[in-house]
Amino acid sequence: MHPFTPLRRAWVPIAATAGVIAQQGDRAGEWIGDLSTLLRLAVLAGLVLVFGLYGFLSWWFTYYAVTDTELRIRSGLLFRRTAHIRLDRIQAVDVTRPLLARVVGVAQLRLDVIGTEDKDELSFLSEKDAVALRAELLARAAGFAPAEAVRVGEAPERELLHVHPRDLAVSLLLSLGVWAALVAGLTAPALVWWLSSSPWAAVVTLVPLLGAVWTGSAGRFLDEYDWTVAESPDGLRLDHGLLDRAHETVPPGRVQTVRIVEPLLWRRRGWVRVELAVAGSKNDVLVPVAAREAAYAVVARVLPGVDLAGLAFSPSPRAGSRWVVPVWWKGYGLAVSPEVFAARRGRLCRRTEIVPHAKVQSVRLTQGPWERARGVADVCVDTGANATVTARLRAAAEADGLLRAQAVRSHTSRAAARPDRWMTAPESETGAEAGTEAGTESEA
Repeated sequence: MHPFTPLRRAWVPIAATAGVIAQQGDRAGEWIGDLSTLLRLAVLAGLVLVFGLYGFLSWWFTYYAVTDTELRIRSGLLFRRTAHIRLDRIQAVDVTRPLLARVVGVAQLRLDVIGTEDKDELSFLSEKDAVALRAELLARAAGFAPAEAVRVGEAPERELLHVHPRDLAVSLLLSLGVWAALVAGLTAPALVWWLSSSPWAAVVTLVPLLGAVWTGSAGRFLDEYDWTVAESPDGLRLDHGLLDRAHETVPPGRVQTVRIVEPLLWRRRGWVRVELAVAGSKNDVLVPVAAREAAYAVVARVLPGVDLAGLAFSPSPRAGSRWVVPVWWKGYGLAVSPEVFAARRGRLCRRTEIVPHAKVQSVRLTQGPWERARGVADVCVDTGANATVTARLRAAAEADGLLRAQAVRSHTSRAAARPDRWMTAPESETGAEAGTEAGTESEA
């Protein structure tokens, strides 16, 4: 790893020591006060030496190696840990550059591996080494030989969308959730103080609310600043961040669900937000804010052949739905095309969830006693990202037919689905030979 790594590792014992001192409280203050100035300096020097030694040793005993079949990461000072990451299971490699790391010129690699919840990390490498290793790992995951993978280098990319910081800032100001959190952050602590007559209780209430306001406003702006979506043979590349820069990859073949979010105040401007559910990945935002046509053009790279603008949504039946979910039943809708299953919900903030038929793992029909009395039911489709898309309040007869038809569509679509190929652009596969090669790789 890069020699900067020990400084990052040294924060672990520093945080532990600070936690112990904070837990002891007044006793720790009295103990420190009883020491002379010389002893205080000696204790401080000893702590710095211990922290530095821990960071150095943890860096010294951390190695990584790329073999013919896997990436190995060995770490641990007292307890050794070796991670064996199969190259053919890697689906994305993200490069992140925290603010301090950008100053030093280093980067962190985060690997999305099929079948794991948490990402394995390599922290830190020089930016040049991180980019080169990322390109090599993706090439090796695509099946290139070791020597050829090194020569392939970084795959070319073509920019599809860039979000202007002004549009991002305006979209946050037009988000009702941000204003609701801000109002709650101002009124809830005052109410608690008035009821309890304790300023400490008000502070305890204020801190998490301010955290929620920060996460939904300024924190989100810093994270989604300068958002760029580009297309490359290894997937869609996302670059974003003001202080901490992130370079993420979304493999289109692993996308299970696409969600189109339309807040109430965005609709007059024609803006939407696109979110994803990706199997084995936590990259859940594709487009933070964009005009509907531009966002749909990006979604078309994830769901080829799907015309989102052409989806015709049928509302829930008025007769039974208005008694099950008063007023809000008007926000539910369903559209089924030859390629996707799409469900819509919400009136203030409209959310449309689209699932390709080939990604459906199971189909369920649910019906509570009140729904049975009113002749309506819900149809749920489950995807490989542990997510469920529900078409709510459909007529019972329609729901039963939809259940059976969706099971057939999912089965036939999986048989004809395109393979999740690496390092090959779909547009280049125009010949029958390319189609035959794709089928052979899928069977392999």
